Amino acid sequence: MGASFPTDRERGVEFSLGELTGAVGDSVTVLPLVVALCALTDASLAHVFLGFGAFQIVWGLRYGLPVSVEPMKALVGLAIAGTLTYGELVAAGLLAGGVLLFAGSTGLVGRVRAAVGRPVVRGVQLGVALLLVRAGVDLAAADPVVALGGLGVALLAALLDRRLAALAVLVVGTAVALRVGTPTLSVPTLSVLPAGSPELTRGALSGLVAQLAMTVGNAAVATSLLLDDLYGADVSADELARSMGVTNLLAVPFGGAPMCHGSGGLAGKHAFGARTGGANLVLGAGYVGAALVAGLWAGFPTAALGVLLLVVAAGLGRVALGDVSGRDRVLVLLVGALSLLVNVGVAFVAGAIAWWALDRGQE
Repeated sequence: MGASFPTDRERGVEFSLGELTGAVGDSVTVLPLVVALCALTDASLAHVFLGFGAFQIVWGLRYGLPVSVEPMKALVGLAIAGTLTYGELVAAGLLAGGVLLFAGSTGLVGRVRAAVGRPVVRGVQLGVALLLVRAGVDLAAADPVVALGGLGVALLAALLDRRLAALAVLVVGTAVALRVGTPTLSVPTLSVLPAGSPELTRGALSGLVAQLAMTVGNAAVATSLLLDDLYGADVSADELARSMGVTNLLAVPFGGAPMCHGSGGLAGKHAFGARTGGANLVLGAGYVGAALVAGLWAGFPTAALGVLLLVVAAGLGRVALGDVSGRDRVLVLLVGALSLLVNVGVAFVAGAIAWWALDRGQE
């Protein structure tokens, strides 16, 4: 049984057990990255949660579908790994919003995606995963006993469902944080750039290029295809690009993290039972509630945070290597290694040139 309400896409927003459990499917990857970002940078967790809550609700109502709202993994991952400062993250997020809104409004998304080979995008994902591994190992080394305990919890949870590994570590870390003290209820104040001003640097532009490659491929094109496959919904990649542009232009100036849609979060919601935008409304309300007790995360153990990054990195790396083989896999590995050794922007450009040369050679 569930209550249904119409949306502007004539798809009912239903509240049922499936929508409740489906909301968990999108939070599995979001929460670990958000907690890590705010623990390791100047980002305000309360404002980041508010951003996710607001746009889960907005896009759930707009599409009437359980559209995912996730962190931009390349930008957020680079910030977590220390490659980008918070100011550079803000600048890159604002630029990403503008570029996506323009590209979606002019029909450029499909054409841009055709010019960049999938192995290059997968290589960028692998590079971000490797950077997260490096950051995770450094954090875990601070307290090996806690880290080993967190790793054991993750492995046990993975035996049930590998998607629950990061969530299990998050729950244990939160329990430890609660022992430090119960947080008080606090309403975050709305202000422009509450945690710092944008810094437009070469690093910010490099991260932006890498993120756009992932966003166009995964958050726009792949999500559009998956919405059709799972829900029979006709939502174009350009429409998704426009909504991501609006999200970032409105959220980032008020302390939100750079956000995108994502096929992984959409698949997670579907697997956990979500069939309408009701899951978004449930999850959005949960994020808003989390923003009111953001102080809870202050006592989250650093070593457990390191394990959290390792689990997230493992998932991202698995996706990067999961559907490529032969020559393409070699290119993925090279782009990933170059991302770790130099930077993600250089790796993306080099990979794109290599892909173009290989493609011309085949012709």
